[in-house]
Amino acid sequence: MANNIRNIAIIAHVDHGKTTLVDKIIHASKIFDAHQHFDDLILDDNPLERERGITIVSKNVSVRYNGTKINIIDTPGHADFGGEVERVLKLADGVLLLVDAFEGAMPQTRFVLGKAIALGLKPIVVVNKVDKENCRPDEVHEQVFDLMFNLGASEDQLDFVTLYGSSKQGWMSTDWKQKTDNLIPLLDAVIASIPPAPTLDGTPQMQITSLDYSSFVGRIAIGRVHRGTLKEGSNMSLMKADGSVKKVKIRELHVFEGLGRVKVDEVSSGEICAVSGIEGFDIGDTLADADNPEQLERISIDEPTMNMLFTINNSPFFGKEGKFVTSRHLRDRLFKETEKNLALRVEATDKEDTFLVFGRGILHLSVLIETMRREGYELQVGQPQVLFKEDDNGKRTEPIELLVVDVPEESAGKVIELVSMRKGEMTIMEPKGDLQHLEFTIPSRGLIGLRNNVLTATGGEAIMNHRFVDYEEHKGPIPGRIAGSLISLETGAGTAYTIDKLQDRGSFFVDPGEEVYGGQVIGEHTRPNDLTVNIQKGKKLTNMRASGTDDNAKITPKRQFSLEEAMEYIQKDEYLEVTPKSIRMRKILLDENERLRYAKQAD
Repeated sequence: MANNIRNIAIIAHVDHGKTTLVDKIIHASKIFDAHQHFDDLILDDNPLERERGITIVSKNVSVRYNGTKINIIDTPGHADFGGEVERVLKLADGVLLLVDAFEGAMPQTRFVLGKAIALGLKPIVVVNKVDKENCRPDEVHEQVFDLMFNLGASEDQLDFVTLYGSSKQGWMSTDWKQKTDNLIPLLDAVIASIPPAPTLDGTPQMQITSLDYSSFVGRIAIGRVHRGTLKEGSNMSLMKADGSVKKVKIRELHVFEGLGRVKVDEVSSGEICAVSGIEGFDIGDTLADADNPEQLERISIDEPTMNMLFTINNSPFFGKEGKFVTSRHLRDRLFKETEKNLALRVEATDKEDTFLVFGRGILHLSVLIETMRREGYELQVGQPQVLFKEDDNGKRTEPIELLVVDVPEESAGKVIELVSMRKGEMTIMEPKGDLQHLEFTIPSRGLIGLRNNVLTATGGEAIMNHRFVDYEEHKGPIPGRIAGSLISLETGAGTAYTIDKLQDRGSFFVDPGEEVYGGQVIGEHTRPNDLTVNIQKGKKLTNMRASGTDDNAKITPKRQFSLEEAMEYIQKDEYLEVTPKSIRMRKILLDENERLRYAKQAD
């Protein structure tokens, strides 16, 4: 038996137009009332997602077309949020693979597509942005076919439908030269080639793949009914990871309709629904029959590749800008995050106020830190560290990534040199339009801080993407940041006079008049060693009139860092202090004498 339901996940590389396409499908299906008005990026409702232009958390929406309900799952495109993709692909029967008509299949496309093909999902390929200059839709179509073949797709999966069009302009067609004026060919293709959600009879089973929270009903479990029928008010068994079974009762059931949810009495297999009233569940748990519970296979998530030390803020400016500053606040917030962020792990250390947080990459961890600072938390984080493992022969191994750089031809040599210094090996170099397309294998360690250097060397024109490949033998030492730090000697506001006089010693991260504290990193030294400077000193004033020979201070503007850039910049003996209003770098040991003593002991 089959339902009149299609469950489809949209997967693509970052910025290839997934969320824009979902917007257009929503508008095309006219699920808004006449008086409702929505801006673009309807599903990216989180301020962080709108600012960065990326999807971080997967979301569900449904549209109705020709009597068929299409449940659409919008997934993140960045490999750092792969945990989101792995968990929600379980909801789908097919995938819409979106590929840019110029860029083609990128590293992250390969990552999410590999997951979908392994699950046996049927793909539809959408070659998007065919209105762009230099686009090459036919080449991209061939490239996607080769990629699927290399990923081990079945004959049925390789027999995919391809559509061409422009999400932004709201049209799709089976021939990229024949422009249409709507998305109907895409919706027709979904109904024709994606298999309907199967109906399985028997005792009820549902795997929890997502969770939501409401202040009225508490935590809400979201998942797809695998078998049987869930009914409101019925008693169920909740099957946990440790094998324990807990008795629970369904209070309410909702299905996704348009952008919202509709309350229903029962939900049949194949449909995606939200269940409220059950407590103590985790993602991956199975909701099963009360008398004869059967567990579904748990969701497997790739292991984290990086960790960072999170600790409370203990700088001299502690508590000035944040609301949540204690170790209890930090502990509760981090462990709460692990409930829904499956790829994240948190471990307590031997210190009560310090935690090790494991994630997929710099972006994965920085989004957590940025979210926390916006919620009012003050914290400090250490330098990101990659995770090493030992193989069966006892050899040390480390995570290796595929790095793809598209760069103007004249800058390609600089990029190759920078990546080679960090133990990167070039595997492909070919022209792509008016750019040079470079591919490397590089240790994850080598990527930390590389983006800044590449963008500086290429005048901001390089486009970099990377994804985790596998663990390989340790590649040996990699040179880190060459320049030392300029460190503030005292606490107080810096003066223009002193900063001006010290400009030949390095570049500054603070402006005159900005409050700093002793031990804070306020600039980058021109030499490899650290240098402690006093920027609070004022000009000696006398009662002699200046004869006009005084130089007016000509100060270079301070260097601005984004959160990710600052995380990649700090050294092992430094912390990044993050508050709702500021991001500061500091030495772990603020006192200069302590630092010298520690350095002597280390020698």
